[in-house]
Amino acid sequence: MFGIQPRDVSDDDFNPRRRRWSLWTTPPASMPTTSHTSRPRKGHANAYHMSVKFEDLCGFMVEGNVDDVNVLNEVRERIREQGRVWWALEASKGANWYLQPRISSNGGQGVISVTSLKLSVLTNTVTLRRLIRKGVPPALRPKVWLSVSGAAKKRSTVPETYYDELIRATEGKTTPATRQIDHDLPRTFPCHPWLNSEEGQASLRRVLVGYSFRDSEVGYCQGLNYVAALLLLVMKTEEDAFWMLAVLLENVLVSDCYTDTLSGCHVEQRVFKDLLAKKCPRDCCSS
Repeated sequence: MFGIQPRDVSDDDFNPRRRRWSLWTTPPASMPTTSHTSRPRKGHANAYHMSVKFEDLCGFMVEGNVDDVNVLNEVRERIREQGRVWWALEASKGANWYLQPRISSNGGQGVISVTSLKLSVLTNTVTLRRLIRKGVPPALRPKVWLSVSGAAKKRSTVPETYYDELIRATEGKTTPATRQIDHDLPRTFPCHPWLNSEEGQASLRRVLVGYSFRDSEVGYCQGLNYVAALLLLVMKTEEDAFWMLAVLLENVLVSDCYTDTLSGCHVEQRVFKDLLAKKCPRDCCSS
């Protein structure tokens, strides 16, 4: 029951059972915030070299100077501007205008042929691609990522209680994978308050252990803890993070990225190196 399901599915409708965790969206009063800092007057240039601790966009505590804080504030403003574009489209096209079926140029099982698309759907597809390249607002990432990655379709092929039953079935079981997971949990982003908490590590452990039983060929490979942790921060729920991890390993990434040989990682690194040499030869040579 808990093995990998077939990849070709077409149903986008789902009603997930979600295990939620809370992560602040606004820093607590006791935590330094990134308020705008104006350029210091003459005689105060050393202020730019002062070391300050602040929270980045994902909730990590980082250390930097005043310039770093100002850059982060500029990024926040760009994200707000991009968010306004998405909200305007939701107002004109509907709340779920980007939740569309997978498109193919030649058709096939679980896809819609370009020739049969309505003009409005094709326009939405082009608009979505352009917007994603500019960045998806953090508030919309869980729903957009789940849809465009194929994770929602993958989840729709199994019973609604799949994740909860998988977690219950793996409770108390010990394997080489679970032992390595327990060893890696405290080392996974210790600078993030939630991931370094008992609640955060328990949530991350359930996602990793659950997937190690779902796909015994992959099991657990060091490095997956960081991938799953970031997915938890973005997706906000364990179940959504689990399915995003599943679609990444089973459908998106090159095969064998997280197996014992790591051959897929070597392939991707070589492809990236070749692309870098082609697109940015000066940067590639200088590195």
